[in-house]
Amino acid sequence: MGNVGPEQLQLLESTAGQLFAEIAVRGGVAADDPLVTKAAAETTLLQRLGLLREHSPGQYVVVDPQMVQSATVAPMGQRASQLIAETSSWANAFTELAQTYRRSPATEKGPISELHGDQIDRFLEELLADAREELLTAQPQLGRNAVALKAATARDTAALQRGVQMRTIYQHAARRARFQRQYVAKVTAIGAEVRTLDEFFNRLIVVDRRVALIPAAGGHRGALVIRDPNLVAYLVDMFERNWDRGRPFTLAHTDPVSEIAKEQRAMASRMLIEGHPDTASAKRMGVSDRTYAAYLADLKIAYEAQTRFQLGYRMGLEAARRDAEGD
Repeated sequence: MGNVGPEQLQLLESTAGQLFAEIAVRGGVAADDPLVTKAAAETTLLQRLGLLREHSPGQYVVVDPQMVQSATVAPMGQRASQLIAETSSWANAFTELAQTYRRSPATEKGPISELHGDQIDRFLEELLADAREELLTAQPQLGRNAVALKAATARDTAALQRGVQMRTIYQHAARRARFQRQYVAKVTAIGAEVRTLDEFFNRLIVVDRRVALIPAAGGHRGALVIRDPNLVAYLVDMFERNWDRGRPFTLAHTDPVSEIAKEQRAMASRMLIEGHPDTASAKRMGVSDRTYAAYLADLKIAYEAQTRFQLGYRMGLEAARRDAEGD
C-alpha cells in the first residue's frame, strides 16, 4: 500500500467515510452501482485501505476496520518513532554547537553583544543551564515576585546539584522580603552563599568566569553580553570587592540586625545629603518609597529636625564637622 497522508485522512473522515457507512448499511453493493461509480476517489481510497473488497465478481462489501487498521497505522507509528529519534539527535547536535558557540570568547558580533526584550530571558536561561563551575550574581533592588523566585529556585537548585558554586549579593532590603528569604533558605541549604550590602550596585551575572551579563545603558530593557576575558575578569574583581564588604545573609537569630539597620540609616543619610530625590533614593536602597519615608522620619527624630530641609542642613553641618576633625 502506498503512503497515505492528511488529504486521504480528510477524505476518509468525510465523503469516503459516508460511502463506507452506506455500503455497510446495504450489506454490499454492485460494482456498477451509482453509489460507487459516482464516487471514484472515495471508492479507490477504501480499496487502498482494505476497507472495501470484492466479495464475489461484481459485488463490493466492506471489511471490519479493526482487521485492517494495523496495515495503515503501524507503518505510521514506526515512521513517527524514527522521526522522534532523528529529531532528538538533531536537537542534541545543535545543543552541543550552541554550547560551543556560547563558550567561545568571541562570536559573529564580537566579544560584546547586545540583547533586547525577550532575548535576554532566553539567553539567560540557556547560559545558566550551561554553567559548570561557578555562578556569580549581584541583584540590586527587589523586583522578583513569587513566581519568578520559584523559577529561580528550581534553576539555581539544579545548578547547585550539578556541583556549580554559587555566590549572590543583594541589598540589605532583601532581608525583609518574605519570598526572598524563602529563596535564600532553600539555596543556602544546598551550598549557595548569599551576602547583602547597604549600598547600591548594578546587576551583574557571571558564568564560569567566561561570560558576563550587565544592563545596557539608557534605561531601556537591554543587556550586554560580555565574552572578552579581560572585561570579564574586571567585572569579577568588582564583584569580589563587593562580596568582601557584604554581610552574610543568614536566617538565624544571630543576624547582625542592628548593624544592618545602622548601615541602611547611614545610606539614607548619604542620599539626603547628596540631594537625591526620595523616589530615586528609595530605588537605590532597594526599598519602597514608604520605607524610605520611615527612614527619614527616624532621622528627623534623631536630629531633632521638623522639616526635610532642616534635616538636610543639620546633617550637612555634622558631616562637615566630622571632616574637619578628620583633618
